[in-house]
Amino acid sequence: MHHIVNLEAGALVASLRRPAFEHSWAEHEATSQAQVAERLAGATVAVVNKRLITADILAGLPALRMIAIAATGYNNVDLDACRARGIVVSNVRGYARETVPEHVFALLLALARQIGPFHRSVAAGRWQQSAQFCYFDYPIRDLAGQTLGIFGGGTLGQGVARIAAAFGMQVAFGEHKGADTCRSGYLPFERLIREADVISLHCPLTEATRHFIGAPELAAMKPTALLINTARGGLVDEQALADALRARRIGGAGFDVLSAEPPVDNPLLAPDLLQAGNFILTPHVAWSSREAMQALADQLIDNIEAFARGTPVNRVA
Repeated sequence: MHHIVNLEAGALVASLRRPAFEHSWAEHEATSQAQVAERLAGATVAVVNKRLITADILAGLPALRMIAIAATGYNNVDLDACRARGIVVSNVRGYARETVPEHVFALLLALARQIGPFHRSVAAGRWQQSAQFCYFDYPIRDLAGQTLGIFGGGTLGQGVARIAAAFGMQVAFGEHKGADTCRSGYLPFERLIREADVISLHCPLTEATRHFIGAPELAAMKPTALLINTARGGLVDEQALADALRARRIGGAGFDVLSAEPPVDNPLLAPDLLQAGNFILTPHVAWSSREAMQALADQLIDNIEAFARGTPVNRVA
């Protein structure tokens, strides 16, 4: 009989059905990294979201046969160690195909239309004291006709492209940084960095993509360009971005992710940036519409049931 341990139940607001096979189930609202090994002792299936599952932890879990990741990203799990031990690792895919692209455009529209600065100015009494029916303190830009550069051509990148087309934007996908050749339908990395009015990131975080947007790339972008990141915080050098935003070297940025979460002493948490009109930060919630979280929960259990039948799906290891 399988013993399933859910380490981070509080990271999902959904109806999580129990698998349709004989099993025992243990659930923890939250688990610190120090508690992972102890709580997984005796488990055959581990349900994890962001807790690290390292080779050292796996060495002490001889019963473990599957890791069911309640997310798409899997950089928190040592896949090589799992392969060596014959542990199946499955992730959840496609559940955020609507919610993340919509959040991208929520951030983009808020920046382009100056929603935050105008709202705060009204709250401060600026409109009430205006000499005419409106005022133009913050320049507004249309999305129509703008070039949107997308790095990451998967489900989410394609979803963003579809919405962009509806807004009348010109869409271009960017090739990998440092690539020797450029795929058909893609633009070279450096060219898209220079030419895009908006850049949206939808790449996985790997050693090859860590800080692939850094000070040189920010300097090469248009001074009016907007950078949107709903993928992984480590894709962008956060100190370089903070410097660029303060110096107004780019038009603005909208982020839903940071390199460490919950964040501590991150340069993008500086009060002057959070209060500035050219930067918006949301707390990793782009994926979390109620509809998307329920789809994630259903697929998570589907993955566990498929593993129990001997036909695992959505395998990353």
